[in-house]
Amino acid sequence: MSEPLFGRVALLGIGLIGSSLAHVLRRDKLTREIAVHTRRAETLETARKLGLGDHYTLDPAEAVRGADLVVVCVPHSAYAEIAAKIAPALAAGTIVTDVGSVKGAAVRDLQPALPPGVHLVPGHPVAGTEHSGPAAGFAEMFDGRWCILTPLPETDPAALDRVTRMWRSAGMRVVTMDPAHHDMVLAITSHLPHLIAYTIVGTATDLEETLKSEVIKFSAGGFRDFTRIAASDPVMWRDVFLNNRDAVLEMLQRFTEDLTALQRAIRWGEGDKLEELFRRTRAIRRSIIEANQA
Repeated sequence: MSEPLFGRVALLGIGLIGSSLAHVLRRDKLTREIAVHTRRAETLETARKLGLGDHYTLDPAEAVRGADLVVVCVPHSAYAEIAAKIAPALAAGTIVTDVGSVKGAAVRDLQPALPPGVHLVPGHPVAGTEHSGPAAGFAEMFDGRWCILTPLPETDPAALDRVTRMWRSAGMRVVTMDPAHHDMVLAITSHLPHLIAYTIVGTATDLEETLKSEVIKFSAGGFRDFTRIAASDPVMWRDVFLNNRDAVLEMLQRFTEDLTALQRAIRWGEGDKLEELFRRTRAIRRSIIEANQA
């Protein structure tokens, strides 16, 4: 029987991503023990009832003591605080990674607090659902999806390899990327679509009651998809937009310009321009299906 990849893994936060990873660690026997930390006693008790860990604590320093892998699964606004709390308990050789979708902010808030000899491997498993909480997790959520790791020039290659192996075991395709480039890519593929979804659903909530009830009653596929996206964790997405502000604003400006051009084409009856756009965007959908990301 081969040795597990890790002796002790500390999961700081046990929401959708953290709980799904806990299931993977158990299924694939990647670690001897799992320590679970949450800020709320109720959430910790739910994780205990679900059997997601071996040790449970409200103290992040206690969770990471003796761990050779620490996975930060909290909202971005909590990164700096939790890094400061765990730093004194981290031993040399410990690997710290995360699952947040803004890598520049992860590096900014985690790296300065980590003591010498601790290896930072920022990561982003690009997978999820609109559900949240420890009961929402399932191991298969990562299957066939991408995990983007954004190592720094000084990142230890062995640490990067172990984190890569963990996510590959989860069924993910792993790539590495510069943190700033990652944030620009995700601004258009993930962050802007969520912002648009929140806006469209928000517009619907401001309609007159009669019209709003009919919008809900007769929701077609497009609006249903927007409501699914807009049902995502509000705290997490608040932090994403605030921490990836520059990239999101740049992509939002480009989108606004394109939307204005589309508005003009509709106003002036320029059907050829509309059809050309729709053909181009249809091709993108086919590309996503061919890449098995549908």
